[in-house]
Amino acid sequence: MTSVTPTEADTAAMIDHTLLKPEATAADVEALIAEAIELGTYSVCVSPSMLPVSTPAGSTLKIAAVCGFPSGKHSSAVKAAEAAEAVRCGADEIDMVIDIGTAKAGDYDRVEADIAAVRAAAPAPTVLKVIIESAALTDQEIIGTCRAAVAAGADFVKTSTGFHPSGGATVHAVELMHRTVHDSGLAVKASGGVRTLEQARAMIAAGATRLGVSGSRALLGAAAPEEPAGY
Repeated sequence: MTSVTPTEADTAAMIDHTLLKPEATAADVEALIAEAIELGTYSVCVSPSMLPVSTPAGSTLKIAAVCGFPSGKHSSAVKAAEAAEAVRCGADEIDMVIDIGTAKAGDYDRVEADIAAVRAAAPAPTVLKVIIESAALTDQEIIGTCRAAVAAGADFVKTSTGFHPSGGATVHAVELMHRTVHDSGLAVKASGGVRTLEQARAMIAAGATRLGVSGSRALLGAAAPEEPAGY
């Protein structure tokens, strides 16, 4: 956790600039990438069907893709195949969704096996983030699921898909996740409902080192590009 208030530029550098709407087009993804570079975000996060994508020469922008999204109710074999294909198509990072029902049932061995299957299909240096839908879990279930992610060799635990009716990230969940995984070297990504700079800074103060944000321009207070003059 940090007591230093990050600047807007610092915050931007922690953002996965995200577009996961089912109606997204290739043109939308191109615009997402251009905006991410303009704003200085860490990465873009897109659906696997949108890969491969192109970034400008010399860009350090990372490409993340989701896996088992948004329900997590895919078999582990399907998730593993999806992750492997995304990496083959240029993804640097994979954000996978666990089977939330398995976590609710307290079957953390199966949660671990699910994550491990994706980890095996997308080994390091690919970064693996594990979406746990923290708003749908009790504190004990969050702890058990985070421990399963540690045991399976993940790099991050992530609060939410942003699509679950239970809600998205909370400061409490981020703090709990951070306490659970920090000593094991895992990091925390806060996503789902992070819409303002104040919310982003609260998540960072609670222990998040990555943020999933779809409205990055609004969060960072960046002015929209001027429209070209018409006739």
